[in-house]
Amino acid sequence: MLPFRPQRPRIGWLAGLGLASGTLWVLLSGTRPEAIPGTVQPANFPAMRYGLVRNEPDQAAFELGRTLFYDPRLSSDGSISCGSCHQQSRAFTDGRAVPVGVAGRHSRRNAPALQNLRWRRGFMADGGVLGLEAQALAPLTSPQEMNEPLADALARLNADPEYRRRFAAIYGPGKIDTPQFLRALAQFTAALTSANSRYDKFVRHEPGGTLTAPELRGRALFQGKCSSCHATDLFTDESFRNNGLDATFPVDSGRAHITLQPADAGRFKVPSLRNVARTAPYMHDGRFATLPQVLAHYARGVRPSRTLDPLLRQPDGRLGIALSASQQREIIAFLATLTDQQFLTDPRLAAPVRETRATPPRVIDAKVVAFQHR
Repeated sequence: MLPFRPQRPRIGWLAGLGLASGTLWVLLSGTRPEAIPGTVQPANFPAMRYGLVRNEPDQAAFELGRTLFYDPRLSSDGSISCGSCHQQSRAFTDGRAVPVGVAGRHSRRNAPALQNLRWRRGFMADGGVLGLEAQALAPLTSPQEMNEPLADALARLNADPEYRRRFAAIYGPGKIDTPQFLRALAQFTAALTSANSRYDKFVRHEPGGTLTAPELRGRALFQGKCSSCHATDLFTDESFRNNGLDATFPVDSGRAHITLQPADAGRFKVPSLRNVARTAPYMHDGRFATLPQVLAHYARGVRPSRTLDPLLRQPDGRLGIALSASQQREIIAFLATLTDQQFLTDPRLAAPVRETRATPPRVIDAKVVAFQHR
């Protein structure tokens, strides 16, 4: 049994769902820094936005969040978990154009990669969520994804003696509540840090950081033609842009869905390109299956619209980014150096191995579904 620890002082949990400062937490708890991923500031990254002091890293809380992330019983029919649509080997995407949720329902948007979330300013393709803890509420309650009301998820957790024991050991006795649930889950998602690709080792002058001549040429091309949007070593400037996928936006208006401003129609969050070779298909709706298709779009497929990003309008009136076939290949060669094998295979981020343990069956739509620990 985990040792009991006194309940920590709680800050207002609603405040904890908003933007966090970049203050770095110094590991004073005795836990080795390498025991919990994502608690060390990479030398080539900008400062964290989600300060570690906002949800102090803790080994037991991290392991609890990991269990929650991979538990399918948090969906309404017990069929999918967060990990179903966010698979480690794919940089926590799912390889589909759009995810498949409960009852085979399809989401409207491609599953985003979950990586380097401590450095994010907002979440979702339209920026509709501002806090890392709050981010989990969207897929949990969406009818197209996990379809589980928060109250039902909490009831499920409180009915499970093992979850009650683990939450009490971290947060103190009493019922599992919303702040505890969201903070525990964020302990795991905040730890999804990818900072050890070959590119990272190259810029930090570490062993294993050699780039080939085509990769170096691709890097120079990338810096000249792509880095205005895919900026810093996070490879995103966190902005919202219309990249010319469509001329009109009848199905998904992007950022305008949140702001209700016509100027935001068709604008979506610039995604990070880290591990991009492993996160196909691409774009907010997964329309491109390969990176060559993506580069071909920017070279000759950009469509005009009133909100098209100015960077995609060339001085001579042409649209897109001037890229020859060979330049496209070299940029793709460089993008492959952003693959972080350590992140994709780190056993600490994989689903925990648990003994199968039957729990009471639950009746859903007149069907009995037996839930088990997997």
